[in-house]
Amino acid sequence: MIGVDGVRIGELAAATGTTARSLRHYEQAGLISSGRAPNGYRVYEERMVVRVRNIRHLLAAGLTLDDVHAFLPCLDGDVSTAPPSVGGLRIAHERLAVLNERIAAQVAARDRLEAALRQAGAGLVRPVM
Repeated sequence: MIGVDGVRIGELAAATGTTARSLRHYEQAGLISSGRAPNGYRVYEERMVVRVRNIRHLLAAGLTLDDVHAFLPCLDGDVSTAPPSVGGLRIAHERLAVLNERIAAQVAARDRLEAALRQAGAGLVRPVM
């Protein structure tokens, strides 16, 4: 339950569909911050719920934590419906180019392996679609 004194790490994880480990990783990356309760537990401001959901939204879109750093000024709002900034679009296009290169490399590796198996006479290889 979210309390008036903030949100504990387990509560924040549950509220955002992530893990405590991921939250500690986001904190280490400088994307979120916490204080400490008298018992030593991490305590987050309630606004971190929105921020973590936004971080997860951007990561799910294919961005990296380094990419997400550029979005820090708007992570406490609704990034999924906000108009994109020029910088945000640039980062997204750069990440898309990287992903396309990786996909092309994986397809090429698959094709080479498939060809090698055919050449070896395996005969059991079926094309992957």
